[in-house]
Amino acid sequence: MSKFWSPFVKDLVPYVPGEQPKLTKLVKLNTNENPYGPSPKALAAMQAELNDDLRLYPDPNSDLLKQAVARYYAIDAGKVFLGNGSDEVLAHIFHGLFQHELPLLFPDISYSFYPVYCGLYGIQSAPVPLDEQFQIRTADYARPNGGIIFPNPNAPTGCVMALDAVEQILKASPDSVVVVDEAYIDFGGETAISLVDRYPNLLVTQTLSKSRSLAGLRVGLAVGHPDLIEALERVKNSFNSYPLDRLAIVGAAAAFDDREYFEKTCQQVIDSRHQLVVQLEAKGFEVLPSAANFIFARHPRHDAAGLAAKLREQGVIVRHFKQARIAQFLRISIGTPEQNQALIDGLGEL
Repeated sequence: MSKFWSPFVKDLVPYVPGEQPKLTKLVKLNTNENPYGPSPKALAAMQAELNDDLRLYPDPNSDLLKQAVARYYAIDAGKVFLGNGSDEVLAHIFHGLFQHELPLLFPDISYSFYPVYCGLYGIQSAPVPLDEQFQIRTADYARPNGGIIFPNPNAPTGCVMALDAVEQILKASPDSVVVVDEAYIDFGGETAISLVDRYPNLLVTQTLSKSRSLAGLRVGLAVGHPDLIEALERVKNSFNSYPLDRLAIVGAAAAFDDREYFEKTCQQVIDSRHQLVVQLEAKGFEVLPSAANFIFARHPRHDAAGLAAKLREQGVIVRHFKQARIAQFLRISIGTPEQNQALIDGLGEL
């Protein structure tokens, strides 16, 4: 803490990202990265962009990528907003679309950046408890609010909501912006983008970090009614007119266009997830139903923090959260079959 800090900075509680260890021989199953590399077409597009044009600013509207997203979802490009990772997109949403007179609603066990943004932008919040099975109860959100946000599938639980449940929340709060954070939707859920034309208060966010293996590129998006998109563009252009560089624009566009590679790698992750769940349940773990590229599991006879520490000694890193309700769970990213086997072997050593 410094005397030069403002009172605002002193009171901030920043988000703590998952560990990015420097050691290379660790099996890294802690940050939900895709175990398979990006589309070869995306890599080729970025290689082709490495030329003298890098001296020029990128397209501030990222039209090439907006059009690729619009083609993929069969929507108008005017319904697409882009940012430097979905966290930046979410930041603009918190800043520009949630109202301050009433509390923002989100699950009590959810993405831990939500309360951080509430602190950053001075938004009061009212975390809504998940039920005993760690599911979202739609009726709990049918109350006055300044906005609603929830991941689907939820994180870190991996549990997914059906579209009719999402619609119930939308119908109950027609005068509030409802954000469905779909970082993991491609691993087993159904996107709410199909509902955008019917609900002008709906905004759907996604990232290319997970299902399209571009976490290192930092590309996120939102899809919604043009009025909501215009608000986000106003915030973006008051903050950073060039959030995506030339490599990110062409690489992400090529990744969206390479549907075959995308579907193949997503299915590989889904298949590995199923196999890992079977193996963990055989060892006595309770595993929540997951539609994400990770699982959330606990063992009735072993402390989760102790298991995480001992797995690390075996060269395997998983994520442990200290939050009271989930302190006995481990969040385990789905790796390659070889990485998943390393986890199982590590547990066997314990």
